Amino acid sequence: MNKIYSSAILLSFLFFSCKKETPPAPKPLEISVTSVLQQDVDLESEYTGQTFGQSDIQINPRVDGIIESMNFKEGSFVKKGQVLYTIDPLPYRAKLNEAQGVAAESQARLSKTKSDLDMITPLAKMNAVSQRELVSAKAAYNASLAQIKASDASVQNAQIELGYCQILAPISGLIGISKVRVGDYVRPGAMSILNTISDLGDVRVRFTISEQEFLRLFREFSKPNSALKGSGATVTIKLSDGSIYPEKGKVSFADRQIDPSTGAITFEATFPNPDKLLRPGQYVKVALLTDIRKDAIVIPQRAVIEVQGIYQVYVVGNDNKVQMQIVKPGPSVKNGYIIEEGLKPGDKIAMGGTSLLKNGSVITPKIVQWQLGDPETVAAK
Repeated sequence: MNKIYSSAILLSFLFFSCKKETPPAPKPLEISVTSVLQQDVDLESEYTGQTFGQSDIQINPRVDGIIESMNFKEGSFVKKGQVLYTIDPLPYRAKLNEAQGVAAESQARLSKTKSDLDMITPLAKMNAVSQRELVSAKAAYNASLAQIKASDASVQNAQIELGYCQILAPISGLIGISKVRVGDYVRPGAMSILNTISDLGDVRVRFTISEQEFLRLFREFSKPNSALKGSGATVTIKLSDGSIYPEKGKVSFADRQIDPSTGAITFEATFPNPDKLLRPGQYVKVALLTDIRKDAIVIPQRAVIEVQGIYQVYVVGNDNKVQMQIVKPGPSVKNGYIIEEGLKPGDKIAMGGTSLLKNGSVITPKIVQWQLGDPETVAAK
């Protein structure tokens, strides 16, 4: 009995040890899936620009001398006609006094020569004096008249120079940091800049575009039915911290020529500046509407796989099986691509995000809604 029992146990052990368990089938990957969109897309080109005031006026001295006073606070707003600097006026006041003295002498000389002429004229008619004396008296009188004009001009010039000792603000605006201090000696000249005032009511932004882009835009705007005519001149700017400036601008003009050294042309746009946030000298990113694509096919950038210049997406079929599809992408816009070939409206594509996804894989689709420019996808309800 013991032998029979032992044999039965041994057979049972061998039976169960030889039986293999079948592993469960792997669960399909859960992959985010979205539909291909078809919509009108505005394409913007981005350029680097620099800001300027509506007017940026340099303050230069018009007479030489020592700065006697500064009558403003640096970095503040000044009004047109406000006294900014005072140059020592003593030398120019002395020059004015001298010119006025010469003018007084000229006036006295004119009175004398006129009196002489008035006295000699009737005597000459009676032949009491010679004609030569009469001519000499007339010449002296005319010379006195000319001297009066010269002395008056000297007085006027001296008054002007004395007035230049007070340097006034030519416009109302924001004044910068002074390049001179009280006691500094200044003199006229293009290189002698005391300060700069900027009118910040509107701010100008200058940027350059390539000659090829300029020609394309010019031809597009020249079309009678161009979609850009209504809004193509509107521009936006992005500040250095990445924020979008809230006010929109308008293209004011383009330069008269293509710069031969760079092959680019300069454009200028004007932006309202109610809060005085924009200051001259800032570098900004300028976004200009350069094209409008009607009924464009748009997909998320993260759905596109690029390998050695070939762009592919995973298209999801009705059986939840993915197939690799080669596509021809157009311009990128925000967080999406415009697809020119390879997809049609309504196609469902995998959003990617995993290296486990292979051609022919069966997935569990997680439908998400995606819109161009959305910061993230939202699960569909």
